[in-house]
Amino acid sequence: MDEVQDQLHALVDSGAESGVQVAVYRDGVLIVDAVAGRDAGRPLTSGTPIFSFSTGKNVTAVLAQLLVARGYLEYDAPIVDLWPEFGAHGKESATLRHVLTHTVGLPAMPREITPAELPDWSRVCASLAAAEPRWRPGTAMGYHSYTFGYLVGELARRATGRTMSELLREWITAPLGIEGQLYFAVPDGSPPELARLEQESWPVEADDNDAILAPWERRPSADFGNNSEILHAEVPSVCVATAHGLAAMFNAVLQGGLVPRLATPAAPAFEGVDQVFGTPARMALGFPIGRIGAPAEENSVALGWPGGGGSYAYADPVRGIAFALTKTRLVPNFDTALSVDTVLANHLAKTR
Repeated sequence: MDEVQDQLHALVDSGAESGVQVAVYRDGVLIVDAVAGRDAGRPLTSGTPIFSFSTGKNVTAVLAQLLVARGYLEYDAPIVDLWPEFGAHGKESATLRHVLTHTVGLPAMPREITPAELPDWSRVCASLAAAEPRWRPGTAMGYHSYTFGYLVGELARRATGRTMSELLREWITAPLGIEGQLYFAVPDGSPPELARLEQESWPVEADDNDAILAPWERRPSADFGNNSEILHAEVPSVCVATAHGLAAMFNAVLQGGLVPRLATPAAPAFEGVDQVFGTPARMALGFPIGRIGAPAEENSVALGWPGGGGSYAYADPVRGIAFALTKTRLVPNFDTALSVDTVLANHLAKTR
């Protein structure tokens, strides 16, 4: 689709972006696999994985659906059935449903967990199990920035005996033929050539002592995404991915090749105000509902998480679209994703 490729070149030529990938499937057919820009002096390719922050929550949410579909987990079974220690401080009623709707009450990492501790899976999970929730599970919603992936991942580990990276490879990347395009933890040995992130200057944030998330949980950092220990660690709230890998996964979901139940429009599993950001939230099981920037009259039922710095991926069961955008420059907005999605929407309107 030339219009999207032209938009990417315009963004790079204007200096708004340094490197961008976009992939789009429509009704099971790849209609866009576009790339523009350079990475560390060499041309960026559509096969270059990029650290894409919370866009990885899409992958974790799909794996959670697969864990239920294959009988390993149940949405409403108490977490303590598999993870007894998690019941501390009144969390004994928490379920996978609460985790997937970000209502379990643990939006922020405990204070003792910093980025340096994230690679220590056992320590992080022990801290979460011992933590006091900010609200009774199921009664409020607040974006679970980094905790989400560890909560799903520890349930997966206890139910299957395998890590999220192992499940990702066995259940998604190998069957779909996208190995090397989608990771939680980049493998040791001969990993793919990864893109290097760069940081655009962001508006200075005033100190907010009442903020729920720590600064490192709120704001993406190129240093974080380029850090070798983080890249090789199991942190399934973030991912290293190509746009094509993310779009191919969502396309398989829409086509019923992974999780048939997501092939129909999602009903809200929780609606309310996000206690972290103070914004309205409509949550399906594992995903926010609605495309970023979609006109209100569209009443979008697309499912998908953006990633800090500007990446974005979604599955739209009504339009039959699986969309993903990954990028190397971290910015404090989603203008690039919105501009590309608008170009796509205009093209689709002409070709109906």
